[in-house]
Amino acid sequence: MHISEGVLSTPILVSSSVISLSLIAYGLKKLKADEIPLVAVFSALFFVSSFIHIPIGPASLHLVLNGILGAVLGQRAFIAIAIALFFQALLFGYGGLSTLGINTFNLAMPAVIAGMILHLKIPNPLIQKIQYFSIGFLAVFLSALFLTITLWLNDESFILAGKVAFLSNIPLMVIEGFITMVAIIFLQKTYPDLITKKHL
Repeated sequence: MHISEGVLSTPILVSSSVISLSLIAYGLKKLKADEIPLVAVFSALFFVSSFIHIPIGPASLHLVLNGILGAVLGQRAFIAIAIALFFQALLFGYGGLSTLGINTFNLAMPAVIAGMILHLKIPNPLIQKIQYFSIGFLAVFLSALFLTITLWLNDESFILAGKVAFLSNIPLMVIEGFITMVAIIFLQKTYPDLITKKHL
């Protein structure tokens, strides 16, 4: 879901960069010293996940895992995702430095929104699994939606490309839903403190 350089207009690039930088600054202000390793680990997880490709017919999709970041890090997901995107752009040419702001927003804001679902108190174990699934599903759904809206705001000629990008990510929404569900259940059993804090 990386938007490459040379595609978007200057107003979109500037405004999204200002918004993302503001949210990153807020996250850094709230970040505690003992949380830095946690943010680093999940930033690395996000970085590596882009290299895990899932074949879908003749094409393939790569994992995002921003739902997990949102569930564990909350608003601090902006920091982790921005760092990972920076190094992806710098080392591998994914996205770009000029599009770092918009790419960060399109992936981190859905992570934060979806992560809030985790803090809904649901006692039923079966419904809880659906709750955890929805975090991964919604994070990718919103990221794909934000990408489509970004392309549409940029130029109406990109609407078709946006629709194709959104539809092609539907299988990934389901896959990430299941991965996130399993990951949260695992964390609940092994590191319950990670997913009981509200990181806002």
